[in-house]
Amino acid sequence: MIRKILATLLTLCLMILFLSCSTGKETSMTFTGAKGEVKLMTLDPGHFHAALVQKTMYEQVDSLVHIYAPEGSDVEDHINRINGFNTRTENPTAWKLTVYRGDDFFDRMLTEKPGNVMITAGNNRNKTQYIKAAVDASINVLADKPMCINKSGFEMLKEAFASAAAHDVLLYDIMTERYEITTLLQKKLAHMTEVFGELVEGSPEQPAVTKESVHHFFKYVSGNPIKRPAWYFDTTQQGEGIVDVATHLVDLIQWECFPEKILDSTDVKMLSAKRWVTEINRAQFERVTDLPEFPDFLQPNVRDGVLSVYSNGEFVYQLKGIHAKVSVIWNYEAPAGGGDTHFSIMRGSKANVVIRQGKEQNYRAELYVEPVVDDPQFSATLADAIKQIAQEFPGVDLEQAGNSWHISIPEKYRVGHEAHFGQVTQKYLQFLIDGELPEWEVPNMITKYYTTTSALEFALQGSN
Repeated sequence: MIRKILATLLTLCLMILFLSCSTGKETSMTFTGAKGEVKLMTLDPGHFHAALVQKTMYEQVDSLVHIYAPEGSDVEDHINRINGFNTRTENPTAWKLTVYRGDDFFDRMLTEKPGNVMITAGNNRNKTQYIKAAVDASINVLADKPMCINKSGFEMLKEAFASAAAHDVLLYDIMTERYEITTLLQKKLAHMTEVFGELVEGSPEQPAVTKESVHHFFKYVSGNPIKRPAWYFDTTQQGEGIVDVATHLVDLIQWECFPEKILDSTDVKMLSAKRWVTEINRAQFERVTDLPEFPDFLQPNVRDGVLSVYSNGEFVYQLKGIHAKVSVIWNYEAPAGGGDTHFSIMRGSKANVVIRQGKEQNYRAELYVEPVVDDPQFSATLADAIKQIAQEFPGVDLEQAGNSWHISIPEKYRVGHEAHFGQVTQKYLQFLIDGELPEWEVPNMITKYYTTTSALEFALQGSN
């Protein structure tokens, strides 16, 4: 009798142990904001954005980061960037790295699972598959854009979001441009009806919203010349410009025009789209990759020693009836004193709110308000609006610039693109504590990637 009781108790103990272990594998932990509770796993960090997530330390994030990647220069460059942050003179970080290198890096990460948040920023060919498998394994994911680069990837991404919900983990992409001060203020002004009026419907020829982004293959990051991996120039691995940088621009259109409103694919109507190449010669390619020749996988796109990359794209679409235009251009190198630039206009019934970043602005983003109606009280109304904004952003001021007004922005708010990665990460850490994303974020991410991949399909049809 005693043996039976002991055997039963032993069986129950084993069952409890098994269930507790399996539950730990299948469900996510509860985040409280406690020190070091977030444990990062960085997957195949082929893009410098992966390192920028770690440019600062976070109380909630454990200093030990596990990296899983194939052998090669991508992971070594990433490690060097993190070591650079650790050894810099001003505000050095204190990251500790443990690195696994091997072709089975992803399977190894899923098997060992030493962390609860995966960071992915690199080669986009398999990124959507990695995201889907990670959330299936109850791993939270903070992903660099784009999370998908074509229609088949979009369908898998939808499945990934459904899986994330089922496994109670958070899947989120890094939308740094929401934190740029001129964009923040443009959004605020566009929703002050006394100044802006209402967002006009626009037309294909003159959209209500236009966002244009110019980027450069060769540039400096953290004061050092950037080194691009060769695959960055292969659109089957990186994605075309129309589905890459355009992700940010579509996100801003949704975020600025319809803040905190749930959108879906039925709100999107693609009207036109086109794509074109940037040509890069062998010397330019070597300068930015440190490789003396074009690798074999790029040879189909090389003619007479010049590589053609479909990095440029433009499309016009309607979002809930509002006409919008997105344009992405990649040049090889910026003009002297310049860098990546952004142009954005939101057209209102009373005024347009415009961001310019050209030579006249010394290649720094500046915000303008341009009235479109003859109203003698407009300047006083705008001044009152700026005073309201200055309550949240002290020091923001107004100065006349011809027939328009320039919004003067203190330097303390111009933290720069690299710092925005830390701001996005802080926001994501709070979402982990909350246990959820705002209800509009997931449907709007899905709508965003529907828009970019639909634009690519439209452009491809026009190319045939």
